[in-house]
Amino acid sequence: MLFLAAAIKWGDWRNWRAYYPTILFFIGGDLLKNAILYTHRMWEYQETVIGETIFFGHLTINLMIMAIVYPATILIYLGKYPHIWWKQLLWQAFWILLYTTIECINLHFDLLHHYHGWNMWWSLAFDAVMFSMLRLHHKNPLLAWGFSMIWMIILWNIFDVPMKTLK
Repeated sequence: MLFLAAAIKWGDWRNWRAYYPTILFFIGGDLLKNAILYTHRMWEYQETVIGETIFFGHLTINLMIMAIVYPATILIYLGKYPHIWWKQLLWQAFWILLYTTIECINLHFDLLHHYHGWNMWWSLAFDAVMFSMLRLHHKNPLLAWGFSMIWMIILWNIFDVPMKTLK
């Protein structure tokens, strides 16, 4: 709910149509990850007291994140993206740190579990690539798709994901 409140306050709602393709790119990437790694997840969301009755299971929690957190993130991240290069680096660092901090909090409160060698260092690297790809997608979608596919293949090989997960 904090992301929704932040998007209402700081999101660039006037230009939402300009960000819509990148919102879909963000959601689509997560859907692809969930489909491909369904039986070999790198991380999994856990239910909470509220989650047991409303957000039951990883998929439901992840869909809620896709529907609220990702659009909110894009509306603020791209909507407030600075023009000066060093401010751009600080802005990206802020978002990487924000997402990493949220993940640390979720891990601390047992709301998220890592598997198959995934850890916070990988999450930090993933967030750094992700926020770079989101900005790149907004400027050059085809290049972002290409780099994202390369990143996906690299992660697939590093984590030795079995081919049987594609069945």
